[in-house]
Amino acid sequence: MLSSLEKRNLGVPQLPGQGCSFHSFHTNTYKLSFMETPSGIKIILVTHPRTGDLRDPLKYIYNLYVEYVVKNPLYTPGTPIRFELFNTALDQYVRSLS
Repeated sequence: MLSSLEKRNLGVPQLPGQGCSFHSFHTNTYKLSFMETPSGIKIILVTHPRTGDLRDPLKYIYNLYVEYVVKNPLYTPGTPIRFELFNTALDQYVRSLS
């Protein structure tokens, strides 16, 4: 049974990356890092198994998504993302992580 404190906190909006206890898992061949935003956007990176914590880079990638996709008046939610500026910025950022 939930305490009264827990009941008051149900449904409270959280910042991207908060409220989720699953951030990553690894095998001997890869590491999967995961972030789900309050709006339901899921960002996943598959990297080398010894890659460190990627929570901050996942938040940065989400911010790129917001700037280049969500704020773009030509984007229709639910359609494939085909914006060269987003693809270029994302590619440059991911390459800078290695």
